[in-house]
Amino acid sequence: MNLSNVLIKPVLSEKANKQSEKMNRYTFVVDRKANKLEIKKAVEQFYGVQVEEVNTSIVPSKLKAKYTKAGFIVGRKPAKKKAIVTVAEGETIDVYSAG
Repeated sequence: MNLSNVLIKPVLSEKANKQSEKMNRYTFVVDRKANKLEIKKAVEQFYGVQVEEVNTSIVPSKLKAKYTKAGFIVGRKPAKKKAIVTVAEGETIDVYSAG
């Protein structure tokens, strides 16, 4: 798999921000087919940090429904894979920078 297609986007939530500040852990949404070695290589290449550990989880799809004038609309949110990356002590990733 091409390393530029592995990382989709960083997760910017309260929980992810707390983990990045306290434990040097950063959360990314990654391609469903990517494995831990590919995720590690991609983060090291794009952000220039030393990765110590990669944990992954697959978030299942969710059923969403809303009531509108046209009636009851039911759909699904897609499933995604998340990776929690622990970087070496003293190194940081700036997920808010553009680029």
